[in-house]
Amino acid sequence: MAHMVTSQCSGGKYTDGVEVCPVSCSYELAGLLVIHPDECIDCTAGVTECPVEAIYAEGEVPAEFNEAIAFNATEAKRAKADGQEPLLKKKAHSLPPRNARRLWATERHFALAIWRGFG
Repeated sequence: MAHMVTSQCSGGKYTDGVEVCPVSCSYELAGLLVIHPDECIDCTAGVTECPVEAIYAEGEVPAEFNEAIAFNATEAKRAKADGQEPLLKKKAHSLPPRNARRLWATERHFALAIWRGFG
């Protein structure tokens, strides 16, 4: 039974679990990470390390995140088939939370409007 990342990670790409995983089974997508079900050894190491509690064993995924099971399998296999290498065992910088990115975009838009004389 493999582990998977749910949409709770969406927009964050936290790699805390990748850092402690004994195998390289995580792949990076545009807005989140996925775990390859055939490469995961079911060690549970990443579960406790994930800061947003987005990693679950396949049999323990809450009902609201059931779509994550198929999504992880499909997208991880696609990433590997496309030649993407799994993430290595080092922590990378995660993206800021969605609300922080929205605030930054709003502030940037406002600053540009003032600079252009529309504020």
